[in-house]
Amino acid sequence: MTSSATDNLLKHLPAAPAGKPRGPAPVHQWNPPYCGEMDMRIAADGRWYHEGSPIGRLPLVQLFASILRLDPDGHYYLVTPVEKVRIRVDDCPFVAVLLDVDGQGEQQTLRFTLNTEEQVVAGPDHTITVTTAKDGQPHPVLHVRHGLNALISRSVFYQLAAMATPEAIACDSGSSDKSSEKTDSLVIFSQGCKFSLGAI
Repeated sequence: MTSSATDNLLKHLPAAPAGKPRGPAPVHQWNPPYCGEMDMRIAADGRWYHEGSPIGRLPLVQLFASILRLDPDGHYYLVTPVEKVRIRVDDCPFVAVLLDVDGQGEQQTLRFTLNTEEQVVAGPDHTITVTTAKDGQPHPVLHVRHGLNALISRSVFYQLAAMATPEAIACDSGSSDKSSEKTDSLVIFSQGCKFSLGAI
């Protein structure tokens, strides 16, 4: 699968610790020169493509994901200590495909497994945010690290919604009638943090 550009990128990666899986690289500590754009794309479903062909090897996807960075210019880059190349991301670079729940209610912990097999526990550093997409459907995301988000898959979002509880929230209706300034929202908890899944 790899071209000379990807081969050159990979050879500059620090070696992973012996006997341990490779975790995210410290890409935010590196400041290499920009070396152009690579024909690599992460589709909205989380699949990685190189020169139009899907990357079928999970270890290679995990390797690329470990050096992915979102810069202040809004673009995504694969970064090594000596170079960075821009790639395209259609939506979020990751997808949360599985959910494990420990505990109940406000004491519960939500552990998400991403399509790269990385696990992320929702909490103060890994927030859940739900916006509305252009088609009017919910767009739920989980913050993974340094601005990189995972789209929460539809099946996992339905699982969250089934566990959520309704809560009255303030609504700025512009009316002086206080009784009309409340609406119901579905909320979910993890590591003591409360996240809204949107209005009912």
